[in-house]
Amino acid sequence: MGEVYAVGVGPGSPRYITDAVKEAILYSEIVIGYKYTLKTIERLLLNKEVYEITMQNQEETYQKVAKSLGDKTCVIPFTGDVNFSESEVVDRLFEIFGKVQIIPGISSVQVAAAKACIPLDKSRVITMHVTSSIEEEKLELQKALLDGYSVILVPRPWPKDPAKNFMQSEIALYLKERGFDTSKIKVHVYEFLTIEKETSFIGMLKDLEGKQFSDLSVMVINQYKPKSYINFRTN
Repeated sequence: MGEVYAVGVGPGSPRYITDAVKEAILYSEIVIGYKYTLKTIERLLLNKEVYEITMQNQEETYQKVAKSLGDKTCVIPFTGDVNFSESEVVDRLFEIFGKVQIIPGISSVQVAAAKACIPLDKSRVITMHVTSSIEEEKLELQKALLDGYSVILVPRPWPKDPAKNFMQSEIALYLKERGFDTSKIKVHVYEFLTIEKETSFIGMLKDLEGKQFSDLSVMVINQYKPKSYINFRTN
């Protein structure tokens, strides 16, 4: 069987595609991806065999390509970093193709942290963007905030089943119901990061109640207290 690569193409702007990912795409014969992801790399798709997939037909497409791959190289691109929020799909790719090489990309989480000036090593990164239960992630969110950490969070959009939706408004209400003073916790929400229609919201968690944001959004709950190396020298 040929080679299969799962690659991260960044948050949306072609400027955020790494050279390693560009090289993998350029030397591939087959590319399988979602519409938004393919849009990010459209300039690299000339003369490729391209399959645009959805949640509904991805399994069928992966199986079809696996059976006819031969000695060809197939690239499966993901928005952001393939190592974040894509584990359910990547695990399935290993089951189907046997061997998959992973090339990381720049995640919207990294970009959001940079815009909010929140260091990743002083934060907790949580994704609700999974199809399985998120009860453990909700508890993790509470614990991180109680421990004083900032949280960089990918919400869960689920338009077909509102009961499973856990976007910014639901998150703000969830935390208020569990005793957090959401009027005093700062939050940033970034939509469509790195592309022309990028927007940002800065306020308090309470302000998110009833607000609607895009599926392509990241939120940063900001509890960061800066500590430069000078602070440690003088203590």
